[in-house]
Order: sequence, then structure tokens, then C-alpha cells
Amino acid sequence: MARKVKGIDMEISNLFFKLALILFATKIFGLLTRKFHLPQVVGAIAAGIILGPAILGVIVPSEIITIVAEIGVVLLMFTAGLETDFKQLQASLKATFIIAVLGIIIPIGGGFALAYCFGQDVLKSVFIGVILTATSVSITVETLHEMGKLKTRAGTAILGAAVIDDVLGIIILSVVMGTSDDGSVSIAEIGLMLLKIIGFFALALIFGVTVFKVFKYLIIKKGIKKRVYIFALVFCFFMAFLAEQFGIANIIGAYFAGLILCNIPSEEAIEEKSTILSYMFFSPIFFFSVGLMTTFEGLDKRLVLFAVLLLAVAILSKLAGCFLGAVLCKYTKKESLQIGVGMISRGEVAIIVATLGVNEGHMVPELFSSVIVVVIITTLITPLLLNLVFRKDEGDMNTDEVKPSTG
Repeated sequence: MARKVKGIDMEISNLFFKLALILFATKIFGLLTRKFHLPQVVGAIAAGIILGPAILGVIVPSEIITIVAEIGVVLLMFTAGLETDFKQLQASLKATFIIAVLGIIIPIGGGFALAYCFGQDVLKSVFIGVILTATSVSITVETLHEMGKLKTRAGTAILGAAVIDDVLGIIILSVVMGTSDDGSVSIAEIGLMLLKIIGFFALALIFGVTVFKVFKYLIIKKGIKKRVYIFALVFCFFMAFLAEQFGIANIIGAYFAGLILCNIPSEEAIEEKSTILSYMFFSPIFFFSVGLMTTFEGLDKRLVLFAVLLLAVAILSKLAGCFLGAVLCKYTKKESLQIGVGMISRGEVAIIVATLGVNEGHMVPELFSSVIVVVIITTLITPLLLNLVFRKDEGDMNTDEVKPSTG
């Protein structure tokens, strides 16, 4: 018994050391990247790459780091929902839908064409295209928040389009997964997925109206007290849980929780507390874990070529689709470019879809490493490109108030 307890103590001790090292490394690397006028999130991801298996191997992926990182991305999206300009989001709903649709169609076409040229059959080629539809908005949210651009027209459009993107992506994925090798489609599976999505949004609306009224009553009658912050977190995690029960990403549930609370009285106080909780501990570990996933194992010359071409398709197709959609919806060319760049980043969603594809036989395992490379590089370059396209011009009035430095 003593040995067992001693082993647990040693494991906990190592965990504390790893957490200390991760937080220290993400902050130091973040400060270094800021010296070069780059978003600190780039430094946090770079820290994960350098200390992770890809280079030094000091820290390897573990279950506890994955769990903490998952909490980090949920809190990040909850905060993004709290910071959303709801009226602006309502006004741009039609536009964000068009942007999301074109940001899906073109990547699917590009991914299909590339995979088919590399000898994949039709179904497997379509699946590569489906992987490219995923958007990892968490990296974009952090970068825009850091630059004070989250509430711009482009920032709001990116958030709205990314949520719609994920929902449409789930529907398309269910269609592909329900298609057999002979091309027949399982209508039952597709219908079930559609019912689940409709069910989630119906429940989210019911809960949303009720919770909004409860919070409004508590704040007006009792004032903004500590219990309000706790209840806000309860609602955030419950909505994340509810989304997963309906087969939807937990970050969509968390974002909707923040969106529901973004118009209550004293919303800024909840946002401030949530931001502190997120940015002091959970979010740095999430961004570190993104770098920690980097691996270059199993890449031969042919797969390296496929990875390079897939990366080019991933960037250009998403940029072109979302840019075109934004232009058609009367955004300026500058805003359209910002929206297109903001949608480039792939992330955990693409990895999950790729893993599912390998397990179900819809993607050959050899291509998995190429997908990982695309996910990591698009994640790294998106903050860099956002920093360029959101660079403040003289006389530009379409920006948020600059937020204080987190350094």
C-alpha cells in the first residue's frame, strides 16, 4: 500500500513540475515572440513543439495534459461568446452562412482533386476534402483577443462562420461516413445526425432563454456576487457537455453559453473573471498541447510531397472560399482577406476527423502524418498572417479598443 501511495505521490510531483515548466515556457516564448511584434500564442505553440516529442522530448502528451487543454479551449470559446457583439452577429447571420458554405465547398473540391491525383479512390478522396473543411477557431480567437480585434466586423464574421462551418462539417461527415464503398448512402444515419443537431439547437434555445432570465434577475435583484461567476461556469460546462451528447463539438456548446450571457447586465464582470481563469492557467496549456502534438514520424518523400501540396490546398482553398463569400456579402476587400485568413487554421477537429477516417477505413493510415503536418503548420501561420492583415491603418475606425498587454 505504501508503495502505491509513494508511486502516486511521485506521479503528482512530476505533474506539478510539468505544469510549472509548461506555464513558464509558454510565457517566456510568448514574451519573445511579442518582441518581434508577433502574437504570444505563436510562442506558446512553439514552446510545445520545442519541449515536445518533435525536438527535445522533455514533455510528452499525457491524459492529464489533454484534459486540462480541453478545459482550456472550452473556457476560451466561452470567453469569446461573452465578448461577441450579439447585434452585429445577428445582422451578419446570412453573410456568415454564405462565407461558411463557400469555405467548405472549395476545400472539399481541392482536397478531393489532390487525393484523387495521388491514387486514392473517390470515397477516400472525398474524405480528405472533408478533413480540410474543419476550422480551428480557438487559435484565431486568442490572436484576435490579444490584438483587440475580436469585436470588429471581420472578427464577428469569423466566429459566426466557424460555428456554422463546424455544424455543416458534421452533417457532411455523417454523409460520408454513412456511404459504403459501393456508393450507397445510409439515409437513417444521416437523418439521425440531422435530428441530433436540430435537437441540440432547440434545447440550447430553451435553456438560453431560461438561463438569461435567471441571470438577469440575480444580477438586478442581488447584484454581481461570486455565485454569479460560479453559475456562469456551471452553464458553460453544462452546454459543452450537452453539445457532445448530441454529437457536436463541445466548443460550440461553450461558445453558445457565452453568447447567451453576452447581453446580461454586468456581463463585463463575468467576462473578466472568466478571462483571468482561462489565461492564467488553462489556455496556455491548451496552446502548448497543440505544439506537443507535432510529429514527423513516417513521412517519406512521397508523403512529404503530399503534405506540402495538401498544405497549399488547405490554405488557398479556405482563404479563397471565405474571401469570395465575404466579398459577395459586401464586406470590404480588407475585411474579406481578414475573414479568409482567420478561417485558415485547422486543429483538433481535423485530427479527430482524420483519426475517425483511419479507424473506419475511409482514409489510408499512411496519410495521417501528412494531415498532422498540415494541422500544425496552419495553426502556426494563422496568427502570423492575422497579425499582418489586421495591422492597424491610419484612420481605420473598424477596430476594438486596444486591450492591455497580458505580459
